[in-house]
Amino acid sequence: MKIRWCTFDCYGTLIDWEGGVTDALLPLFETPPDRDALAKEYIETEASIETGAYLRYREILDLAGAALLRTHGIDRPSPLPASLPDWVAFAEVPGALRALQTTGRRIAILSNVDRDLIATSIPKLGITPDLVVTAEDVGSYKPAVGHWRRFAELTGASTADSVHVGASQYHDMVPAAALGYRTVFIDRHGERLTTAPTRVLPDLSDLPRTVAELE
Repeated sequence: MKIRWCTFDCYGTLIDWEGGVTDALLPLFETPPDRDALAKEYIETEASIETGAYLRYREILDLAGAALLRTHGIDRPSPLPASLPDWVAFAEVPGALRALQTTGRRIAILSNVDRDLIATSIPKLGITPDLVVTAEDVGSYKPAVGHWRRFAELTGASTADSVHVGASQYHDMVPAAALGYRTVFIDRHGERLTTAPTRVLPDLSDLPRTVAELE
């Protein structure tokens, strides 16, 4: 069956989330830690907060950033909510998304953020998505399945005519596969696979051809 919809995680997949987070946090350290280690620590801190009662993502950024800084003996407010509008898209993203739309694919973004925050990032993608579903819309964070449920409700799309693309095994590959979606894992860091994505790519450059091959 023809793939009509490509659903995407946004931050980490389309927008350089780790770069944005570490660029905001590193200046607060007297002795800057390793960037990759800091990003990993932040990811774990944020994920633990997201498992609790739903809070808007702006609050998650505030709490997680401040908690990480306190772990390192830094008593400062989180710089992350104010920094998000400055986070940039990965270089290959606009071209890949335009190529998908040119071949008739519709694009939905399923993101763990608030609507006002993602509005600052969408202009950097080079296209206008056909649909955006945020954590604010569904009151939960991936890997909970609320984003996919809302996507299906709004579009009438099925797992047979959709493919999900994401850069997190935990947040995206596991729940999407469990729901029956084909998945493309964007493995920007050469991770050890703990899941079984349909395809694995190092970035989005070859995504349009990969999606065509999945039909």
